Amino acid sequence: MRWTQTLIPSLRNVPKDAEAISHQLALRAGLIRQLSSGVYSYLPLGFRVLQKIIGIIREEMNRAGACEVLMPALHPAEIWKKSGRYETLGEDKISFKNRSGHEFVLGPTHEEIITDLVGTNIKSFRDLPLNLYQIQTKFRDEARPRFGVIRTKEFIMKDAYSFDIDEKGLDLNYQKMNDAYHRIFTRCGLKFQVVNADTGMMGGKMSQEFMVICPYGEDRVASSEGGYIASQDIAGRGDPHLKTPAPKSSKPEAFDTPNLRTIEEISHKYKVLPHQMIKTLIYMADGKPVAALVTGDSEVNESKLRKLTGAKELRQADGPEIQEATGAPVGFAGPVGLKIPVYADWDILGIADGVTGANEKDKHLKGVTIGRDFKPTATGDIRFVKDGDLAPDGKGKLTLTTSMEIGHIFKLGIRYSESIGAYFLDEKGERKPAIMGCYGIGVNRILAAAIEQHHDTKGIQWPEAIAPFAAEIITVNQNDEKVRAAAEKIYEELTAAGAEVLYDDRDERAGVKFNDADLVGIPKQIVIGERNLKDGKVEIKDRAAGATKVVDLVSVISSL
Repeated sequence: MRWTQTLIPSLRNVPKDAEAISHQLALRAGLIRQLSSGVYSYLPLGFRVLQKIIGIIREEMNRAGACEVLMPALHPAEIWKKSGRYETLGEDKISFKNRSGHEFVLGPTHEEIITDLVGTNIKSFRDLPLNLYQIQTKFRDEARPRFGVIRTKEFIMKDAYSFDIDEKGLDLNYQKMNDAYHRIFTRCGLKFQVVNADTGMMGGKMSQEFMVICPYGEDRVASSEGGYIASQDIAGRGDPHLKTPAPKSSKPEAFDTPNLRTIEEISHKYKVLPHQMIKTLIYMADGKPVAALVTGDSEVNESKLRKLTGAKELRQADGPEIQEATGAPVGFAGPVGLKIPVYADWDILGIADGVTGANEKDKHLKGVTIGRDFKPTATGDIRFVKDGDLAPDGKGKLTLTTSMEIGHIFKLGIRYSESIGAYFLDEKGERKPAIMGCYGIGVNRILAAAIEQHHDTKGIQWPEAIAPFAAEIITVNQNDEKVRAAAEKIYEELTAAGAEVLYDDRDERAGVKFNDADLVGIPKQIVIGERNLKDGKVEIKDRAAGATKVVDLVSVISSL
């Protein structure tokens, strides 16, 4: 490919709205351009990188025994309502009604669609197992698109779905996908870690995330020196075995807090440290109200709370439900005098003379101590972990690292096969739901992750497997006939040999070309200048290592 015949609009300066390194360099190197918030065009170099990534994914998925399909991006809303996820998607879904008045959803994921497809085309256990995958554009109305292609409204995903007759078969397919993911991300040149994770909206009984450390990621990983590692969404911590200090007060005392509802407002007004405040949140557990207590500087982890309460369904209570449970509007709940079950985090055991809501409008209590003023139904770990928490196994402390998810694998079980309908007849002729697994990869995020991990002050340093080209030919003086002739000859020979080559044939100053070459980051640079050419030689530079060597003109192919 000749530079003058393609679109590579490189930029000298960093765009002011680009925070992430990957976003800055992708824009400066001419890989992407924004059409609107969270929506990007991929220019020739960026598209070639995506194609390389997709090629690796496709090879490894096929190698693992999966078969590629392509499903619609337009989904009838009814199928999402059938699975119960129509409401769960909330404002993230992009939906519309067609001219006939039928509602459609732009596919954010394809569990419902693949289950319907397979369910209508299998009959017996002899039709299973199946593992089908696709590589397709997905859509979500992301509230805060940020960091270039890391968080967008439109993105490319590889999603695969396995269907088995039993758990043993699911375990086998899950491991195959796990192994394939390790090969994919390794081939793409990424350093990654695998962590246990929350299943979230997808559902199922377990999942694992493939994460890369990235300061612009939206996830955090908790790890310890003892080897513990998990997503912050599900990470546990060890019991600190706190003992409640002797209170200085004899009983709680009410004080006025007009229009002060939040921890921040109370803390600022009355100079109370957040960790000495008891945050009380009301939830509906299987339809009945319960209270969750954490310190003012902590957040309730609903997965942990659900486990402690034993509830199958858990959600935050709305305003009227909070009023009915506490006798007060939102922002004034507290554990003293509550007539509903109270679940306290371990940290609450360490608070004496704490501040909390008084279950009365515009009033809070001070001098509140657990045990004396209220007795929780149960105590346990119900908050998100923090830096410095004791590891669950007691071996060291937890450290939180900001990371970006590039892949996620799930054991879905029968959630979708039951609700959508993917049944088969087993060997006894009994009707059974297929056991499902789900396996996703964010293709765009691999591009971003590769830039985050492979760059220097000059630009990108692409891993060879996903670089847009293997080599770039750079002429120091394009107007010199001998230089130009040598460049053309090398370009034709490399192209004939099957090498992917970018030839910078622009009539530009050498400095501009060298800067652009380092910015674009193609692994090998072949520099042709008059001085070396007089001796029948050219210079080859390794972009990542920075090393250069001078080789004979006739040895360029073998040297590469």
